[in-house]
Amino acid sequence: MFDDRPIGIFDSGLGGLTVAAALNRQLPDESLCYLGDTARVPYGNKSAHVVKSYTHHCARFLQNKDVKLIVVACNTASAYGLEHLRQTFNVPVVGVVHAGAELAIQTSSTKKIGVIGTRATVQSQRYAEILRELDQTSQCKAIACPLLVPLAEEGMVDHPMTEALLREYLNDFSDYPMDTLILGCTHYPLFEKTITKLVGKDVQVINSAPAVAQSVMANLSERHLMCPDKSGQKHEFYVTDSAEEFARVGERFWGQPLENITHVDLQIS
Repeated sequence: MFDDRPIGIFDSGLGGLTVAAALNRQLPDESLCYLGDTARVPYGNKSAHVVKSYTHHCARFLQNKDVKLIVVACNTASAYGLEHLRQTFNVPVVGVVHAGAELAIQTSSTKKIGVIGTRATVQSQRYAEILRELDQTSQCKAIACPLLVPLAEEGMVDHPMTEALLREYLNDFSDYPMDTLILGCTHYPLFEKTITKLVGKDVQVINSAPAVAQSVMANLSERHLMCPDKSGQKHEFYVTDSAEEFARVGERFWGQPLENITHVDLQIS
């Protein structure tokens, strides 16, 4: 038994392409249907009510595309909207927050874990909640890093100013003896090399994207929804703002040129 329908992925913008790229590497036979809500990005400075509404619009769009599973590839959307989606839509839903937290618990020996993310993700305290559910002895300190997303999208990954800003943000962990740091935003893997250098060899840096790919594989396998080969593979990308800008900037996140990009209006989809 198999299923050649695509895997649906949505994000507030471009960052979820790091998750899509991990899925493409881990599940090379699967088709992907990606939605970037670029007209309403970022979600990280929106209220919980608004974020939940946006996640509903995105999931509804993907469900209408007949996807077999939905990946919420946005930490803020995953923090505020995941349970709503699971209760509302008749399709398996995987979120980045739980996948990252689970990998962090498996990785950490001291269970003192740090998180960097958007303001909304940090304010949700969802990482701390899930980490405690997974291990009651765990501790969590989360720091908001709101300027990293625009720097990633401007391609200023290796800029000296970016390293100085990262050093300033990460200095807030100086009094916290963490041994594991979760990159709690899908843009942040672009800075992984610099962050790893700044936190030092005693801190393991967690990129949630590979963990999400593993979770998706397990879900599909359990439900007998895997695609047997890539003969019908087709990746489609949808955006709510400029397709040209998405293609230009998104290549940094996807790792190769982006094709099959279509503009859509979620309000009428």
